[in-house]
Amino acid sequence: MAIYNAKEKTIDCKIVYYGPGRGGKTTNLDHLYQSLKKYTTGEMVSIDTKGDRTLFFDFVPMGLGKIGGCEVRVQLFTVPGQVRYNTTRKQVLKDVDGLVFVADSLEVQKRDNVWSLRNLQENLAEQNKSIYKIPLIVQYNKRDLGKEGIPIMPLKMMDRHLNSRLKATSFPASALNGNGVVATLRECLIQTLRSLHKELGWAKQEVSNGKQ
Repeated sequence: MAIYNAKEKTIDCKIVYYGPGRGGKTTNLDHLYQSLKKYTTGEMVSIDTKGDRTLFFDFVPMGLGKIGGCEVRVQLFTVPGQVRYNTTRKQVLKDVDGLVFVADSLEVQKRDNVWSLRNLQENLAEQNKSIYKIPLIVQYNKRDLGKEGIPIMPLKMMDRHLNSRLKATSFPASALNGNGVVATLRECLIQTLRSLHKELGWAKQEVSNGKQ
């Protein structure tokens, strides 16, 4: 949950990039960090491993300026996709405000995509959060590989397997060349801030009712 500091009029929120290992989560953040550098307020941190590029997490602190009289600050995180790092994924998911699920378009990754999405749902449920209610964007990454003759899944098939029940906003993308990367984040920010605005509105109403 976002941290609201009434005295300093700041809101700190957290967006997590989730998905199967080697699906392009870290590459998304790489591109965002380079292309939106004027909005960042710190350095990008990453840990590379042989088995999975991100062992713990990456984050890009971003300042969005003032919205509704408050300075909004966003931290972007990724999680390790490999099965054995589920404890780390749970830790990174704590207090998440918005999500980007990065699905791998390669045909060989079909099962891993489904497993990772189910894992996300289970880990959110442990924190009493619903995958159907939290701001969530689905990104179909690596669409560029089809032009190189590499077997990728049609978008309609991916939507059927991953998004038929969620009905989340989705974007085709190539994190490697940046196509769809900024658009994905922009929509996630819009939905996340809209959700936080409602939460803060409820909080104000509760405070008002308590004073009466």
